[in-house]
Amino acid sequence: MPTEVIFNRIAMLRAERGISRRELAEALGVHYQTIGYLERGEYSPSLHLALRVSQYFEVPVEVVFSTDPFPRIGSETA
Repeated sequence: MPTEVIFNRIAMLRAERGISRRELAEALGVHYQTIGYLERGEYSPSLHLALRVSQYFEVPVEVVFSTDPFPRIGSETA
């Protein structure tokens, strides 16, 4: 049975804002390793955690998470 993969832009959003995994984890009340698991797609967030991540970055949840891979930055897809 295939696993459901949730793609995310957490690492990109953290890099843009200069936030470490540990800082994000502390703000969300999760272990810092959880952020690494999320970023690598090894762990799918609960709806509650996904919403909290999007609230933290002040963007809609679909900007952070997707069931489809995000296009590469700089790719010419319109």
